[in-house]
Amino acid sequence: MGDFRMPSLGADMERGRLVDWLVKPGDYVHRGDLIATVDTDKTLMDVESFEDGVIAELLIDVGATVPVGTPMARITPTPAADTAAGKTLPAATAVPAAPARKPAPERPASITPPVRSLAHRLGVDPARIHGTGKDGAVTRSDVERAAAAQEPRDEAPPSVAGRIRSSPRARRIAAELGLDLATVPGTGPQGAVTETDVRHAAEAPGPVEAAEAPAAPPPVETLPRTERPEAAQRMAGLRRTIGGLMSRSKRTIPHYYLSTTLDLRAALAWMQSVNAQRPVAARLVPSALLLKAAALAARDVPEVNGFYTDGNYAPSAAVHLGVAVALRQGGIVAPAIHDANELPLDLLMEQLRDLVSRARAGHLQRAEIADPTITVTNLGDLGVESVYGVIYPPQVAMIGLGRLVEQPWAQNGMVGVRPVVTATLSADHRVSDGLRGGRFLTRMGELLENPEEL
Repeated sequence: MGDFRMPSLGADMERGRLVDWLVKPGDYVHRGDLIATVDTDKTLMDVESFEDGVIAELLIDVGATVPVGTPMARITPTPAADTAAGKTLPAATAVPAAPARKPAPERPASITPPVRSLAHRLGVDPARIHGTGKDGAVTRSDVERAAAAQEPRDEAPPSVAGRIRSSPRARRIAAELGLDLATVPGTGPQGAVTETDVRHAAEAPGPVEAAEAPAAPPPVETLPRTERPEAAQRMAGLRRTIGGLMSRSKRTIPHYYLSTTLDLRAALAWMQSVNAQRPVAARLVPSALLLKAAALAARDVPEVNGFYTDGNYAPSAAVHLGVAVALRQGGIVAPAIHDANELPLDLLMEQLRDLVSRARAGHLQRAEIADPTITVTNLGDLGVESVYGVIYPPQVAMIGLGRLVEQPWAQNGMVGVRPVVTATLSADHRVSDGLRGGRFLTRMGELLENPEEL
């Protein structure tokens, strides 16, 4: 029997609050299945199981805040898993409800954690989806088609164990707005109340009271929604968490900064020629080219891609590209696009869209927050021309990208106008210096001048 513990979901995380259990005792879980939703002060995050087994016991209640490493649930190995290992499951460790449950259906050949998370949110069983991706992999489109084709089940109850079926974010927003979820019509899978349902209910005029009912008292809450006590407290906690991490970064990491102007003429011309052969929904955008160039350059210059811990630097063989995402309620998170240097541009764009959507909806996963080996922050859409970021420890570099602009460009005695982006590198002087940092920015420029290499 093993323990599922409160995971560390970032270098600055010391404790987390359990927002919701996504399983109950007796449920079969596989490694990578989502078990719980945790509030890290930065964002809500879906946490996955680290092993196969049966949920034997839930050890903490929803709403509890516990330190990292605290046991949250007990997981009993399944009889099938023990048989495969040449063991016999002792009767004392068996979960009473488990023998009566039907065995879990065979899992699909391949499904990534983000796609599995989407299936969970849409109420679709991944094991029943026919994958159309490479080698039968289940894609985001497969999940969305399955959800659209899924017949609504009238027998599905609107609540589970007396609780209204709803997403963790919907419950949090309802609490901030003072809404009773029982009065909100749900439009999600099996009648679940979604964030959109809550916001529509908040904007709609209230029901007319019966004549004999006493008049409702004036609302106590008079502050704007963004200043409600709960929201204000959460924002203050978020700013303290981010401020503490950034203070530690500036105090302990000797930053140095480099900047260059990237010529995007060749990259944009290539992108336009590719897009001319594609439907609008599948067209590439400049951000995808910049992210892929950053990932490939990080692969080629390992001094900027890895972790500095306990006085030693460990370069990473993989490039897990962290992307800074501004949250709607304030603050930022920087989840990772895994193996970004190996992804085709189309898949990189798809994963970027999915990551941003889930980050803002509070559905990130542990590995996406804990794994970034280098981070990119792009403020070009806000009109910023250059960004000098602060490194996220234990990473050793951050890339800043500004907005795409046209500017005069002299080459071979001729002056013209070129589309350019300012790229900056914030790097750790304990690991690299201007020579290697400059090589990184130069490599980004070389790749963008030869976009077919992306």
